[in-house]
Amino acid sequence: MALSTGIFSTFLCVKTVPLRSSPFLRVSSQPANLRMVRAVTSATAASSEPSATKTREPRGIMKPRPVSPEMQDVVGEPVIPRTQALKRIWAYIKEHDLQDPQDKKVIICDEKLKKIFAGKDRVGFLEIAKLIGPHFL
Repeated sequence: MALSTGIFSTFLCVKTVPLRSSPFLRVSSQPANLRMVRAVTSATAASSEPSATKTREPRGIMKPRPVSPEMQDVVGEPVIPRTQALKRIWAYIKEHDLQDPQDKKVIICDEKLKKIFAGKDRVGFLEIAKLIGPHFL
């Protein structure tokens, strides 16, 4: 195990000098100011074995969850994270041209999407995340 430390010190001697001489500026006859600055770096221990990076388990909306059979018809997988499910639903909508031409924020549901979106004919894009929640088991 290797141990490395570094210590260095710097001494600065600063003499104050008035910027200009004026009757209002009082000059004192004090000795030069002595300032000491010391910086210490912390000791670090280098391990002999290479550091293995841990892969974090996905949590929250990134964690794969089982989905209902109706959702499987659209996304194509039985277990999928919520984020990927939303991406695949949007890909399905764009692939089948299911957005309203006048208002792109509204989705016109076909039979597969009606099963997911509680039987609604038209769904706003902000409602999608709320409506797919019950399909994650």
